[in-house]
Amino acid sequence: MTRATPTPEDKLAELGLTVPEVVPPLAAYQPAARTGNLVFTAGQLPARDGAMLATGKLGDAVTEEQGYECARQCALNALAAIKAEIGELSQIKRVVKAVVFVASTPDFTAQPKVANGASELLGEVFGEAGKHARSAVGVASLPLDVPVEVELVVELVEN
Repeated sequence: MTRATPTPEDKLAELGLTVPEVVPPLAAYQPAARTGNLVFTAGQLPARDGAMLATGKLGDAVTEEQGYECARQCALNALAAIKAEIGELSQIKRVVKAVVFVASTPDFTAQPKVANGASELLGEVFGEAGKHARSAVGVASLPLDVPVEVELVVELVEN
């Protein structure tokens, strides 16, 4: 007897992760919006268990390693927003796009390395379907002084 293909939730469990509760919006928006077979997330912050993983800027108070971990948590929070919208992460056909905002000093140029925290998590969870287009953008500041914010766009399987 062959084992069924592991779900994204199974793959997260193998990584020692679970899909968290959706982080409540900080303003007038919803965490995810669906149109047709696409789901767009709002920008997700690096919140875990009700607290931000870090505050400050890359190139100053926040290390690349901390930024990478923040991006990973942001992606996990984006998956939570998507799951709340669609029910099961197995409904994701592929990750289409990730946008990673990195609050950084003017001389910091390793935004892509920080963004890999999100991209590599998506690859671990979705395999080939996790490969996506991406922008890694340095910005002056982000809400609540967090160092990283991530948005995702995913395509859903057709029902």
